[in-house]
Amino acid sequence: AGTHKASSIRVAEAAKVIENVQRDVNIALVNELALIFKRLGIDTNDVLQAAGTKWNFLPFKPGLVGGHCIGVDPYYLVTKAERAGFEPRIISAARQVNESVGSTVSTEVMRLMTQKRIHIVDANILVLGLAFKENCPDLRNTRVIDIVRDLQASNAVVDVHDPWVDAAECQSLYGIDLVQKPGNGKYDAIVVAVAHDQFRAMEIEDIQGLGKANCVIYDIKYLLPKEVVDGRL
Repeated sequence: AGTHKASSIRVAEAAKVIENVQRDVNIALVNELALIFKRLGIDTNDVLQAAGTKWNFLPFKPGLVGGHCIGVDPYYLVTKAERAGFEPRIISAARQVNESVGSTVSTEVMRLMTQKRIHIVDANILVLGLAFKENCPDLRNTRVIDIVRDLQASNAVVDVHDPWVDAAECQSLYGIDLVQKPGNGKYDAIVVAVAHDQFRAMEIEDIQGLGKANCVIYDIKYLLPKEVVDGRL
């Protein structure tokens, strides 16, 4: 793309911030649309694929927004704006929407479990992925932890498997001992949280085989066909 020389360091910093803010707002929009379509009984991914046939439709997908850029930079701009006497509404609202996705997922997983008459207390739940994005070991500001904590708060037994993440760092940051090899037929629910290549390469039967016969499968990342999952964003 070449190099663009900004007119000042302030312009350069502002440009970097709004790049991340723009992505945060766009993801918040599709996250909110996913909530609407859920209530209307429409599959969000089907809608996005249809809308994507228009040449200028932006291909954002719903999901967790973490990391040290998109999930953080909007707060810098909001703080700076407030100090200048302006209260940003769209940016702040987008942050609220995206910060709530983990809770939305955990609530839906527990609802689906209850629907299948699976008791939450002492249920074995597997979360596939903890890094804030796919094919990356970075745990900073990962929002997958929101799902894990919510399920643990409901007294479920939560195993986390992530082949990219350093086990010692995970224990230090979050107090979680990663499971290196999830046991077959063990889990009452499985949450596909991060789209690592290792998970993409798994056969549908391999993921299903990790769960019990009545297992709930919730797919945040659209890795699996909608026909084989119980829920997704």
